[in-house]
Parts: sequence; structure tokens; C-alpha cells
Amino acid sequence: MAERQSIVVNGDLGSGKTTVTLKLSERLDIRRISVGDLYREMARRRGMTTLQLNRHAELDDAVDAYVDSLQGEIAQSGEQLVVDSRLAWFFFTDALKVHLITDPTVAAERVLGRPSSEVESYATLVEARQRLRERSESERARFLVTYGADKCRLRNYNLVCDSTRATPDEIVDQIAAAFHGTLAPQTVRSAPPLLLIDPRRIYPTQESQALRDEDPEFVAAIGRAGPGALAPLRLGFADNQFFAVDGHRRLSAALRNDFSFVPASLAAEGDEPVVGGLSAKAYLESEVGPSIVYDWAELHGLELPLPEHLRQESPVGD
Repeated sequence: MAERQSIVVNGDLGSGKTTVTLKLSERLDIRRISVGDLYREMARRRGMTTLQLNRHAELDDAVDAYVDSLQGEIAQSGEQLVVDSRLAWFFFTDALKVHLITDPTVAAERVLGRPSSEVESYATLVEARQRLRERSESERARFLVTYGADKCRLRNYNLVCDSTRATPDEIVDQIAAAFHGTLAPQTVRSAPPLLLIDPRRIYPTQESQALRDEDPEFVAAIGRAGPGALAPLRLGFADNQFFAVDGHRRLSAALRNDFSFVPASLAAEGDEPVVGGLSAKAYLESEVGPSIVYDWAELHGLELPLPEHLRQESPVGD
């Protein structure tokens, strides 16, 4: 199968874009360009933090116009590249488009552990998480206004990789396989995205009772085969949360084998219908209740927080 010309990788701070794209560039011997480096240099020259420059860009179109003109020129150059950029997927129409995600707290821990600089500095984990969220929301709002492009929409991408527990090398392996056409090509190229998601972050939508007496040989067979051999689950996505539409038995086996990711197709996201006319958001709120979450977490030894809609419903203690 023919390889795509370039690979563009995006994701919020702390998702591992820099490490992954550096390793990917070396693995494939393709030149790497980081638009984030260009943006940080612009912030440094203006004496701003990156968050301050983001907020300034909401009022000054020239900031985005300059950065985006560079991306447009790079995309039109015809050179085969690995591009680290939050918006390159919009400009590179024929590239393999990869989106990296990670748990927000893990992302905050990663950036907090980096050496401080004049453009990026955080004092506490709470501050890091808050400012990363603000920066992401600022960028998303600007991209929506300027281009009508939603960087958080998963269907914009061919491959979505969760870096919460997967190592950079594991992620590079998957991206390289997708690039060479050996990773679920029918999904990656014809019905994207292919999701590679940490099973610990996926909410169940079925009771766990039937899985308590699971056949140990089934679990062992899944473990021997590894996550790459697992038949893809079907997941929904709403409010930045994944939930299983089907494939609970395979998901449970993946958890018991401590897989760092499971493959899945995207059944629906946001307002898209899942079943019975219910949108992904409505399905999540309808099917994922406290008892289902608590029982699933207890069965698999997880710390699985209640999803957002249940946290909002929970009474506030004294």
C-alpha cells in the first residue's frame, strides 16, 4: 500500500508530541518541523508566556495569520515531513493525521517536571492543569472562529493515540505501522479514526456481573496475543470521555492483562447518534451510572472517577 507523503501530529501540551515526533523522524528518516517551536520563539521575542500569546492572538489576527501562513507554505512545499503542530492536520490534506491524547493530570505532571522557561512555567500541579486547559480552550476557540476547524473532533484524524501509559516507542511503532499501511488500513484510511485508548480510561455501559467468573484461559489468550491482535472495540466519545458501546469482554480482558492501549473504532462522538437515536453525549449520560462505574472499578482494581455528568449530580458535602 502506498505511503502517505507526510505525517502530521497534534495534541495538547504534555501529550508527548515532541518526543514522539523526534523518534518518528529518526525511525523513518524524514525531516521534522515543529510549529510549536516557532510559536514559543515568537512568545519569547515578545516577552510573553505562551498562554499570554494565545490570549493576545484572540485579539490580534496577525499572530495566527503569520504562523498559519508558514504552515500553509510548508504544506504546499511538497516535501515529505513529520510535522509537530496543532493545526497541521487542517493544512496537510493528504497527510497521515495523528492526534495524541493523555489524561489531563498526567499531562500536567509531565509539563511540571520540565525545566522552567520564560515562556512556560508552572508552580503547582493544580496551576499546570488549569493553565493547560485554558491554553487548549483558547486555541480551540481561535481555530473554530478562524477556520471552522475543531481540533478536538476525533474524526479529523486517521489515528488517535492515548499516551497516558503507552510509551513513546509503543506509539511510534503504531504510527509507523499506519504510515506503512500495515495497521488496520481499512479503518485508518477508509473509515477513520482508529483509536488506541488506555483501557483504564474507558467507561463501561453494561453491568459487570457476567464478567466476574470470566474464563481464565480467555484472559490468558488475550494476554499472549497482545493488544495489537485484539479485535477493535466500539467506543463513543463525549465530554472528553470514552465509553464502550460494545466489546466489554475484550475490554475487561485487556484490563486484567494491564494493556496500555486497546484498539477501537469510533461509534459516535458528541451529537452523533449511537443507538436508538441517542447522541453519544445522551448515551453516556443514560447508560453510565454510579453503580456501573463503581462495580467496574472494583472488579478490575481501578481508580475510575465518576464521569462529568455524575460529578455534577453528586451532592456537595458539608
